[in-house]
Amino acid sequence: MHRSTPARSSRRLAALTGVAFAIALATAAPAAAHAEVEADGARALDQNAELTFSAASESASAGITKLEVILPEGITPADITYKEGPDGWKYATTSRGYTVSGTKLPVGENAEYVVTVRQLPDAESLVFKTLQSYSDGKVDRWIELEDTGDEHGHGHPAPRLDLEPAAPGAKPVSPTPTEEPTTAAPSDSASDAKAAESSAPDAEAAADSTEEDNGMSVAVPVAIVAGVVVLGGGAWWLRSRRAGDA
Repeated sequence: MHRSTPARSSRRLAALTGVAFAIALATAAPAAAHAEVEADGARALDQNAELTFSAASESASAGITKLEVILPEGITPADITYKEGPDGWKYATTSRGYTVSGTKLPVGENAEYVVTVRQLPDAESLVFKTLQSYSDGKVDRWIELEDTGDEHGHGHPAPRLDLEPAAPGAKPVSPTPTEEPTTAAPSDSASDAKAAESSAPDAEAAADSTEEDNGMSVAVPVAIVAGVVVLGGGAWWLRSRRAGDA
């Protein structure tokens, strides 16, 4: 009966151990971390499109506290409506997109939230650059336009949403109209008021003229009467004097 020597058994055991170790490494290797955006069946020019964002945690000691998204061309912060996300997290707009933030998530827990877009632009794909902050101050920048990671997928590509062609007849939604201020024509009453103001000096002048005319009409008879009185008194004085001399 053939018996294995101790040396041969040791070599065989070492080989089996190496294979098992390699298999364990391959199966236990963590999946490549990514930030992603998904929307089932999303098409260009879709209205009220629901987008689901997820960001994988890459920290072994800190929790995710904030996600800041830079919106692609064709979508503005006003087009976004926050639907749901981690408990206690708040949504806020920025000059270039929005943030979703709150108390830190448990270490190793991924962040996920949902927003609604008023209308997707007419494009083949949309890139949502994302800055992912942790409770220890670390920031993962998911902003690469291409996945330039290593053979294990350890890169930081920005979340990308590929769109199907627009549905037949789909058109861009017109922006919400804004009421432009209008200048109302002056009312009749306003015109009348202006006319009254312009005629006021003439009326005052006429009133002054009337008063002057009335003043002349009263002063003339008084002067005549006074003259008669003076003449009469003078004649009486002359007669009295002549009589005295006589």
